[in-house]
Amino acid sequence: MGDSVRIAVSNQKGGVGKTAVAINVAGALNERGHDVLFVDLDPQGNATENLGMRDVYDEGPPSLFDVLSDAEKRSSVTDLVREHEEMDVVPSNIDMTAVEPELTLSRRSGQQLSLTLEHVDHEYDYVIIDCPPFLGNLMDNALYAAQNMLIPALAETTSKRAFELLFDHVSSLEKDYDIRIRERGVVINRIDVRKNQAREMIEWIEDAFDDTPVWKVRERAAVQRAMTNGGSLFVEAPQCDQLPSFRDIARGLDEQFRRRRASHD
Repeated sequence: MGDSVRIAVSNQKGGVGKTAVAINVAGALNERGHDVLFVDLDPQGNATENLGMRDVYDEGPPSLFDVLSDAEKRSSVTDLVREHEEMDVVPSNIDMTAVEPELTLSRRSGQQLSLTLEHVDHEYDYVIIDCPPFLGNLMDNALYAAQNMLIPALAETTSKRAFELLFDHVSSLEKDYDIRIRERGVVINRIDVRKNQAREMIEWIEDAFDDTPVWKVRERAAVQRAMTNGGSLFVEAPQCDQLPSFRDIARGLDEQFRRRRASHD
């Protein structure tokens, strides 16, 4: 199968529907026949809960905390992988709330996730990493591991500052580690077309990211309902009119990474 493509779904601004984008992009890639590993790197564990694994979040060790904070336990990440009908999942855990200071103390603080994923990601076409909504060691780990970024954003003026902070952080990380982190697309999420501000911000984002794909997803109650039921729109709300948007994202990623659409056995 070759190496997997790792993508960090990241925006340190909370409330942009980041987890919804991550889960539905993973669902769209699965629909295209790809094997997907979903990594919930957010200590709040929203994706873990929204993929029907709330009980796993509260389980005792070993957890994602252990494999990220103890090099000796890295290979046991294989034991953490849970099956979901659309993707495999490395769930978050309540202990992850204490991982930031642990990572600060580790010798290669930004590289722990990448080193951990080496034990599992050869089995997948795509690894989707749902980032925490703050800048710090976990975000560094996601960006270093993936070096590809999908950015969910809202069509609101507050997004301008959020982009600025994110790209300042990315630039510092690129310098520190001598890497290149590529933005693979912006997903303007939860668009309400009735608002003038939304239309103006969509134009601003499209201008600002003129050489990067910009995808648009409208505000729909079905998105949250699907996650409450434990999956993406593709399984839980197949009639939703926003499925084509997520299919476009998956198709666009396949084109960028030269991945062929596959068919599930």
